[in-house]
Amino acid sequence: MDMNQVFLETAEKQFMYYKQLGERAMEQLETEQLFHTWNEDTNSIAVIVKHLWGNMLSRWTDVLTTDGEKPWRERDAEFVGDFHTREELLFKWEEGWNCLLAALRSLTPDHLSQIIYIRNEGHTVMEAIMRQLAHYPYHVGQIVHTAKLLKESSWNSLSIPRNGSNSYNEGKFTKPKTRKHFTEDELR
Repeated sequence: MDMNQVFLETAEKQFMYYKQLGERAMEQLETEQLFHTWNEDTNSIAVIVKHLWGNMLSRWTDVLTTDGEKPWRERDAEFVGDFHTREELLFKWEEGWNCLLAALRSLTPDHLSQIIYIRNEGHTVMEAIMRQLAHYPYHVGQIVHTAKLLKESSWNSLSIPRNGSNSYNEGKFTKPKTRKHFTEDELR
């Protein structure tokens, strides 16, 4: 088994997990809640989505041939709340993730040791993937946390519910050991 191929498949599974986690959090919100901020120093979910979108397009467009910080990226503008509809927000969310996933799926195991640049600093492709696997879940966590605060008691847990660990583990440990395999639909 080629470990570099396993790495690429595992990275895609992890990105898809966090994409779906963010979507499941946003689905629970009313449209106006996507744009809520507590003060001028906090970002709405819409602003976090806009930042992820800008980062993904910049980092993953022509990932092997151009610097990941594109000259056309306006990072500071990503933190201006100018999305106005759920549809616009979700369109940008999908556009960013589609760019990332298309780039990731175009990579071969041989690419992982290739040097690429982000802000003129060299990274192997594997390092760049790991960098984004730390960055994007950080922001998805912000989305989930914000959504949970906004929903208060009507929040539907996205993981093991509070005080549910024992019954969850009982269900897991009464079954034979397995390895999670994602279906094509889960990966797309």
